[in-house]
Amino acid sequence: MRGNEHYDVVIIGSGPGGGTMAWRLAQTGKRILLLERGDYLPRERENWDSQAVFIDARYQAKETWYGADGKSFRPGLHYFVGGNSKVYGGVLLRLRERDFGEIQHPDGISPAWPLGYDVFEPYYQRAEELYYVHGLRGEDPTEPPSKKPYAYPPITHEARIQELFDGLKREGHHPFHLPVGILLDERDGKALPHSACIRCDAFDGYPCMTNGKADAQIVCVDPTLRAYPNLTLLTNSYVDKLTTDSEGRRISGVNVLRGGEQTTYSGDIVIVACGALSSALLMLRSGNGDHPNGLANGSGQVGRNYMRHNNAVLIAISRTPNPTKFQKTLGLNDFYFGSDDWEFPLGHIQMVGKSDGVQIEGEGLPGFLQWFPEMPFDWLAKHSLDFWLTSEDLPLPENRIYYDKDRITLDLTPTNMEGQRRLREKLRVLCGKLDVHPHLFERTLYLGQNVPIGGTAHQAGTMRFGTDPSQSVLDLNCRAHEIDNLYVTDAGFFPSIGAVNPTLTIIANALRVGDHIAERLR
Repeated sequence: MRGNEHYDVVIIGSGPGGGTMAWRLAQTGKRILLLERGDYLPRERENWDSQAVFIDARYQAKETWYGADGKSFRPGLHYFVGGNSKVYGGVLLRLRERDFGEIQHPDGISPAWPLGYDVFEPYYQRAEELYYVHGLRGEDPTEPPSKKPYAYPPITHEARIQELFDGLKREGHHPFHLPVGILLDERDGKALPHSACIRCDAFDGYPCMTNGKADAQIVCVDPTLRAYPNLTLLTNSYVDKLTTDSEGRRISGVNVLRGGEQTTYSGDIVIVACGALSSALLMLRSGNGDHPNGLANGSGQVGRNYMRHNNAVLIAISRTPNPTKFQKTLGLNDFYFGSDDWEFPLGHIQMVGKSDGVQIEGEGLPGFLQWFPEMPFDWLAKHSLDFWLTSEDLPLPENRIYYDKDRITLDLTPTNMEGQRRLREKLRVLCGKLDVHPHLFERTLYLGQNVPIGGTAHQAGTMRFGTDPSQSVLDLNCRAHEIDNLYVTDAGFFPSIGAVNPTLTIIANALRVGDHIAERLR
């Protein structure tokens, strides 16, 4: 084992939580070490190959986890500089203001956050500006209050999506331009020659070969490395354990396995941002005499209250061709908090990346054969409209990740599935009014196979924050109640998850906690 090298701050994980934190704290001039278990995602032809990305799962972590029933699955995780944001869809929505309060669902209560929307609002604004979010205020009636417009204009709808947008408005709905983190300069719906994003059909769910996606690597990690020599990045560095001092009150060592060698680093501050699932696993395998059930786990809540949304990717078949390339521009929240025939929240609808024939064939969808028996897969793809539906799930204590000896087990009992079912039906009925066949077919390969348990992209809630150390793992600054120099800045801190993509809230919270830590480092 190599000796100890000391830094002012050690950050574990380079995704939206860790990468953003590195960007913020490097500005203090302190020595920062950023540890990433993976490497840079290679820029290669396969980045934009649907067979490689979705069917072969080329970039997905090659790990085997288990459900509580003993069945194995492959989690939808991606270990690269930038984390899961390397393949995310780039949609960066704020939680709705009401999401920060207690919300009743048929299966139980979505708990209130210990801090209100007003605390997060200025950090949401900073996060949107940092991650190049293109959007338009005022279209979405559920949109929370904001003090400034988006810094970048909304992405232009292509013709078929504009028809869908106009049709929804005619039906009395409130479609809106999705806020997307993207390095795009366009005119009249076409990317300009210097634009990093070229408005192609391989954006959502794919790595971006042209670096046009506003992911944590492109926006935070690489620019910060260029600008601040006080930041050091170590890739292929797996943190297998955190150790504590003799009193168990401070992290004294960060044990790293790198290149077959064990190395220990230390930091005045240690920030864990591995993703809600992996961060909880790190805490659990770091237990010691002072923390026999895992670090910071005196409450018994580490790994519990796991949430991942009830997500579905659905294909509808347009009666007219849909030649759209960049499809992820339209959202609808009219059923977010309920509907005229259901008093409980249903959730969020947005467009998702365009299907191609390879994906549709790979899905093996028998429903297509029933309704379109004579149509080839490429014809179906050219007429497809693709939707992402998100409904809130609840933070049950029994929904948790843990070690069963050396085996990683994820115990998941779905909640609020009736809201998701009703949201699908709302979409199906809308399709029938919009020159679209009223049949919906599910795409599972986008989410990762073995959905729902393998669909971990929106992982959250395994180390919730709060004021009561007996009921929460972290305090309001996302510092562990039991360990003075340990912070967590991925989505593990979420007490509830709402029904929008969690990434913008992760980024905003990292900026919020970063301000607190920067003050502490002075």
